[in-house]
Amino acid sequence: MGDVLNILMFVTLCAFLLAGFPVAFTLAGTALLFAGIGHFLGVFDPVFLTAFPQRVFGMMTNDVLVAVPLFVFMGVMLERSRVAEELLDSMGMLFGSLRGGLGISVTIVGALMAASTGIVGATVVTMGLLSLPTMLRRGYDQKLAAGSICAAGTLGQIIPPSIVLVLLGDVLSSSYQQAQLSLGNFSPRTVSVGDLFAGALLPGLMLVGFYLVYQMGKAALDPAAAPAIPEAERAAISRQMLIRRVLHSLIPPVMLIVAVLGSILTGVATPTEAAAVGAVGAILLAGFRLDEKQGIAVCLAGIGLIGLVVLSFVHEVRLGNPAPTGVDQAVLALAAALCLLIAYGAFVSLRRIFAADILREVLRSTMQISSMVFVILIGAALLSLVFLGYGGDDMVREFLTALPGGVIGAMILVMIVMFLLGFFLDFIQITFVVVPIVAPILFQMGVDPVWLGVMMAVNLQTSFLTPPFGFALFYLRGVAPKSISTMDIYHGVLPFIVIQIFALGLLAMFPTLATWLPQLIYG
Repeated sequence: MGDVLNILMFVTLCAFLLAGFPVAFTLAGTALLFAGIGHFLGVFDPVFLTAFPQRVFGMMTNDVLVAVPLFVFMGVMLERSRVAEELLDSMGMLFGSLRGGLGISVTIVGALMAASTGIVGATVVTMGLLSLPTMLRRGYDQKLAAGSICAAGTLGQIIPPSIVLVLLGDVLSSSYQQAQLSLGNFSPRTVSVGDLFAGALLPGLMLVGFYLVYQMGKAALDPAAAPAIPEAERAAISRQMLIRRVLHSLIPPVMLIVAVLGSILTGVATPTEAAAVGAVGAILLAGFRLDEKQGIAVCLAGIGLIGLVVLSFVHEVRLGNPAPTGVDQAVLALAAALCLLIAYGAFVSLRRIFAADILREVLRSTMQISSMVFVILIGAALLSLVFLGYGGDDMVREFLTALPGGVIGAMILVMIVMFLLGFFLDFIQITFVVVPIVAPILFQMGVDPVWLGVMMAVNLQTSFLTPPFGFALFYLRGVAPKSISTMDIYHGVLPFIVIQIFALGLLAMFPTLATWLPQLIYG
């Protein structure tokens, strides 16, 4: 009876979600409904629900999840500071002499935006508003232009610091510890978000490379589909001025990316601490963009921020050392001076952002997105408790272990199910509802946690692109001109879906693509 109610619960959940009910309340409401039905039939013990307050408390005190609103704030602030607009303009002129140059610039800027914001919707909408009209005006094929923007926008799913990887890393960490404990290992090895960031870096860059190869190949085989910018227009800007513009638009976001990712991968900072660095860096960058003529204070603050990261890397900065040496005292004094520079520059930047009426929008968007994530997380926690109360974990374990092919068969089925669910559910819902159910069983079967996390992230990215329900397609459809039909967008993304599936196959055949860098960095 419990297995039947579990299956009915998930069928009911999908029906409510497809009917358009709010996700978080649907998760929690469906769970409570079936908990009541099970209690009435005598097959569900309400004592499982007593663990719910402790789970909510654990979420609210989870240091890793604090990174979510910080990364969201960083991404929204960079979106409002017109970093993408300037990058697209500069890169377009830099690669404009090449056939397919605009498509190449869209892919590169999409990768940089992914590493800066980590928010797929914001990236696709921003790129669609800024680059799609330009590409169409230059004579680009509508399908190629739409597909390039959708594919570049979804890179935020896999290139760190992605919010998807932060949430997925937290869920996989707890699932891995649960699996180890069930196998009798009472001092389990932990899997961190930093491991997942390191594991996703090479596959993410590999995807960028595949996209660029396709863009160049398409331009070579069909020059009319991806023409170069006319010579007369390129000649209006001198080479020195172009280089200056490229460096001006490229260096600040790249420095911010290096500060955030570098501090995580080198072990200087946790993802949450690095997210705070990114949020402060985004404030400084936005303040600098608003008034570059009076940017000395902001530049000094940026130097102070990078200096503080470097200082933490070369020497341990600790307060409350009972026996500090002269070097320790000098390092602390230097760190204090750098913090004062950062505080002054942040104050100047915040004043400019507030005067430009940007700060209120950024804070409101950050609050809305973060609230959505955490409310869904709470609803998913209640759903998982009811699922466990019905013995769902045993049901899934028996089903996966009974599949032909063992671990390979189980992985193929899980990947197919996640791919199909990606048509209808957001990555947050899949991460909090599906992953905690299947991940512990796969870990007990010997699957590497970092490889599994990267496979899931690439899989979810593919589902974002796949017609007819890919979220990236809806985002672009909302901002694309009427001259581009929905079928044009669908046809445009098909080559990129093939590339995604090819990359997923390579990752499946060569797991070291995901595991090599974490092993190199963290051992």
